[in-house]
Amino acid sequence: MQPYLSCKSPNAPRASVIRYSPTELKIPETDSQLYSHYNPGQTTVPLHSRLWPNCIYQRHRPQNITNMCTPHDSTVTLIKPEVNRQTDIPLAELRSTSSGLSFYYLGARVYIGLTCMTGACVLQTEDGEEENPLESSTSLELEFVDDPNFKNKVNYSSSAVQIPTDIYKGSPVILNELNWTQALERVFIENRKEDSSLRWQVFGSATGVTRYYPATPWRAPNKIDLYDVRRRPWYIQGASSPKDMVIIVDVSGSVSGLTLKLMKTSVIEMLDTLSDDDYVNVARFNEKADAVVPCFKTLVQANVRNKKIFKDAVMHMQAKGTTDYKSGFTFAFEQLLNSSAPRANCNKMIMMFTDGGEDRAQEVFEKYNWPNKTVRVFTFSVGQHNYDVTPLQWIACANKGYYFEIPSIGAIRINTQEYLDVLGRPMVLAGPKAKQVQWTNVYQDALGLGLVITGTMPVFNLTADTNQLILGVMGVDIAINEIKKKTPTYRLGANGYTFAIDPNGYVLLHPNLRPKIINFREPVTLDFLDAEMEDNNKEEIRRQMIDGRSGQRKIKTLIKSVDERYIDESWRTYTWTPPSPAPLSLLPPLDNLPVSVADFESLLPNSFESEGHVFIAPREYCNDLELSNNNTEFLLNFIALMEKVTPDSKQCDNLLLHNLILDTGIIRQLVEKVWKNKDLNTYGFLAVFAATDGGVTRVFPNKAAETWEEDPEPFNASFYRRSLDNKGYIFRAPYRTDEFLNPENDTIGILVSTAVEITVGGKTVKPAVVGVKLDLEAWVDKFKILASNQTDRQGTNQVQYNCGPNRPCEMDCEAHSDDLVCYLVDDGGFLIMSNQKEDWNKVGMFFSEVDPYLMYALYNNSFFNRKESYDYQSVCERIPNSEAGAGPRSVFVPTIADFVNIAWWTSAAIFIFFNFILVVHFSYSVFCVMTDVEAADSVDSKERSCVMVQTQYYLTNLTSSYNILQDCGNCSRLIHAKRLNNTNLLFVVAEKLLCNSCEIERLSQEQEECILFTENTSDCGRGYSFRPSLYSLLLIQLLLLYPALSPYAPSLTH
Repeated sequence: MQPYLSCKSPNAPRASVIRYSPTELKIPETDSQLYSHYNPGQTTVPLHSRLWPNCIYQRHRPQNITNMCTPHDSTVTLIKPEVNRQTDIPLAELRSTSSGLSFYYLGARVYIGLTCMTGACVLQTEDGEEENPLESSTSLELEFVDDPNFKNKVNYSSSAVQIPTDIYKGSPVILNELNWTQALERVFIENRKEDSSLRWQVFGSATGVTRYYPATPWRAPNKIDLYDVRRRPWYIQGASSPKDMVIIVDVSGSVSGLTLKLMKTSVIEMLDTLSDDDYVNVARFNEKADAVVPCFKTLVQANVRNKKIFKDAVMHMQAKGTTDYKSGFTFAFEQLLNSSAPRANCNKMIMMFTDGGEDRAQEVFEKYNWPNKTVRVFTFSVGQHNYDVTPLQWIACANKGYYFEIPSIGAIRINTQEYLDVLGRPMVLAGPKAKQVQWTNVYQDALGLGLVITGTMPVFNLTADTNQLILGVMGVDIAINEIKKKTPTYRLGANGYTFAIDPNGYVLLHPNLRPKIINFREPVTLDFLDAEMEDNNKEEIRRQMIDGRSGQRKIKTLIKSVDERYIDESWRTYTWTPPSPAPLSLLPPLDNLPVSVADFESLLPNSFESEGHVFIAPREYCNDLELSNNNTEFLLNFIALMEKVTPDSKQCDNLLLHNLILDTGIIRQLVEKVWKNKDLNTYGFLAVFAATDGGVTRVFPNKAAETWEEDPEPFNASFYRRSLDNKGYIFRAPYRTDEFLNPENDTIGILVSTAVEITVGGKTVKPAVVGVKLDLEAWVDKFKILASNQTDRQGTNQVQYNCGPNRPCEMDCEAHSDDLVCYLVDDGGFLIMSNQKEDWNKVGMFFSEVDPYLMYALYNNSFFNRKESYDYQSVCERIPNSEAGAGPRSVFVPTIADFVNIAWWTSAAIFIFFNFILVVHFSYSVFCVMTDVEAADSVDSKERSCVMVQTQYYLTNLTSSYNILQDCGNCSRLIHAKRLNNTNLLFVVAEKLLCNSCEIERLSQEQEECILFTENTSDCGRGYSFRPSLYSLLLIQLLLLYPALSPYAPSLTH
């Protein structure tokens, strides 16, 4: 069969087809010639071993070849046949830019040519038929099945492909990529057979094609699908080595309007190509250069937080002055050559964005970069202009860089990431030495797996020494939840945990890694010191872990409670070691215990009436156990599974099951021998309860479970973990704020808990927490009696305290409730009890909201300490975008002479009026042009990620009784306070405040957004200099001019 190559002239009718036989073309036998020309009447065809896109960018072609997108370009590219390949991949391709000539064998169909006109490509068969290759009958109908491991519907017999929206899917390059990567499917399937725990296996191509296994329907992260694998964190980290980058931006007066907007967007896109392994700084230049963020004196780590600061500063750049390349490059080289600052110390580069210029800054390069050329320089010509770009091309070529053009919005994304191919060349030349697995930061999986880390490895083209290309990056995902399942969570106790950090100090695994909003384009980064309450010892632990050393240290540190209301000072033992390929076993040997299904039947609801309600922690006791948030449903699933398997089965966690069985029996005996024989109402108890480390929580009586709001997993319950960290009885009231107060007829329960201590082998263990729920109304009366100041009880005298210096009454909370206020306040500063009935519905509120003067006095007299903690994963309401872009002409500051000069007022008014008109019309036009780009980064949610600061209060170690006189100027107040032994309570008695003249700091525990202030808020923060309203200025000027221009105005001439 003789295949024909068809070619259509761009101006010819669609039916007009010119046919050539392959024998009429003389094809070179070697690959020595990279490019040549094929013009009518000549027989030489350019030869290359790789397919190129229809539009070949500047760096892919010699200068004498015109833009490959031009319809009249006669250049033809031929792909060398690879006859040893399978018949389902391209055997050869011959195309011109006007018609995209090619022929393929796709399955059983023979396609003679690929014709592309006005963006549409059709394949031509021998009989002249045409069809779209992407819509041909060769496509497969796949069946997908739900797989909980992937949280998605998948097909294990095939892989799937995603192609970015802005890449033409019918391009020969893409079609070739689809065919040769098809061979990966077999490898993916074999990998899964060897290790069934593998999740997504992905190959990201340098052309933008993503092939992933197993196949699943693609779902866009946002309404606008801008997914490009080359922008993903795992690809960026795997495709290049660490970088030191300085971005310099031309902000001279010639850069204005749309060009400046394009530059800002380009810089932001460039910043998104950097990872945490890179260091960066951004500077603007005209006659002089300075950093856009003045507080960044040197290169800083390109982490999410720093990049956000850069982006905010870039958006506030304004154009003025003249261009001086020397100032920009001098600033950049001095930044890169500053050895005293931390840096990546690998690839060094300067990225210059400008609209053009004649200067070549040769003397700067001679001074800093020649002859070794250790710094690459990439130049970007931005906007549509008529400047000579030869100097920019020379600057790039003379410093081992590349020159790019960004004439419009559509060119930004592709041109700001092309430099990564250049940086990959040293990795190609390094060969096997560069093939090392790199692990990424935590990030959000695009296919629905949740938070993952990815092991990546670059893929090189090693077919020829001169072809220094990275073909792409291979990646294998590991879900964070899968790692958690492998850690000994329940063997470390409720307050123990496992964590891991990467070489940058960011946590890969930590119980406090809980991002509320995830930016799909960025990794989830949380430093170890930000994940916990800061401590000097933890800084040393972090340093040793980064250095790969092992160690152990016992430190006393502050711990924030699960509900974020309390801070406890407790001892923690940290043990760390670098990862080891050898398996590590933490499981102790277990004795076999006799178990039957009957041991679990007492947990069912039908036994609750007499023995109390049971909550079982939803742990993965067995692999096949179906978890449920409904406790009854989970119990039924659990018992049904126990009828099929034994606790000693290999698919079950023996330790968890045996602990559950043991705790179930112990708690049942507690109910039968103790709780059933007590009248709870006599003691003022609403309920009694017990929670164990085996995962059992039993509440008695049964009806008390209806109002039980604690987590069924004891390890996640605040009362459980705080009881283990503290000695004695821990009181806690239900949390209340001003926005939500208890109805007067609602019963308020005060939770009181304490840990059960048992000594085994000379060591103290705490296997359970027991407690009661107090009826507030019943216990207030008891509280008044206990707080009374009666004398001569049982023949002993008690110390009497007077109400105050001005009143002779005794300090008795029961007898003098009209004059005295008596409170029980817990160690976090929350109200537990009061002798004032109007305060009962405020129980659980922060004490400063009940009595701000009294709380301030307690803090000011060192009864309470406070600690600020920061939440770097919090959520705030989205703030409308501030004005950005090139602003109007800077405001002129008039002198006194100007104020009395009518001519000045007239000219100023005219200038402002025209300035106003221009700003309104042209800024609106520019905004409309940029809407599509800004929409790409917009988020439908009304929320945004932010940093919140919260102040927690905790009791000091004061144990004595103290009297305080609070002086409020025209009145005073006596306060008596004492820490109650073996509890977390502070007993406070005070006179009712008769005046409100005290000026105090109103204390608060509520979270609020943290605004980072720096030495220059106009560049480092959101705030910037005050700008007058043009509307207001115009109105003021016209009002001032009216008397002078009015025909009734008095003459100013003499």
